[in-house]
Amino acid sequence: MTKTIGLICGSLRKNSFNRIIAQSLTDMDDSVQFRWIEIKDLPLFNEDIEVGGDPEPVTSFKSAIQEVDGIIIVSPEYNSGISGALKNALDWASRPPKSSVLSKKPVGLIGATPGGLGTAFSQMQTRQILEAMQVHILPFQKVLISQVHEKVDSEQKVLTDEKTKRYLQRYLQQFIYWIDHTPILD
Repeated sequence: MTKTIGLICGSLRKNSFNRIIAQSLTDMDDSVQFRWIEIKDLPLFNEDIEVGGDPEPVTSFKSAIQEVDGIIIVSPEYNSGISGALKNALDWASRPPKSSVLSKKPVGLIGATPGGLGTAFSQMQTRQILEAMQVHILPFQKVLISQVHEKVDSEQKVLTDEKTKRYLQRYLQQFIYWIDHTPILD
């Protein structure tokens, strides 16, 4: 059975470097399908809204997460931390706490930035949030792409750096293996 991997981009920019990186994954393995899970239309998380039932964008977002076998989050780092848009999406996905759509879901993290440290701080924060949600995060693997503006063609919206492509392809292969071998512990 063909696996489906959801892609979440933590940037809302139309020409986001991270969206270009995520898009490059879709050409790296024909054995899986990819599905974009968009976060741009999610309202700011507010329990007062939630009490009346999830708004349609939230319902669609949660359904999209449920329908995939695993998720790869590709996100920038803003001010040494997680993007507000991604944090908001994870807050919605964490509800209700005991039956979150992300609970026990295999998740991989990738990040790209023009800076020199990659997205190390953002990924540490994202891991902390996902662990609190009982998500199965691909262990021991980090993709921290620095100097991304030198590794993509922004006009063509493609990844051009061969070393980064090979690194991402290895990561994707490990993630696909992780989906098949993630222990489900209740």
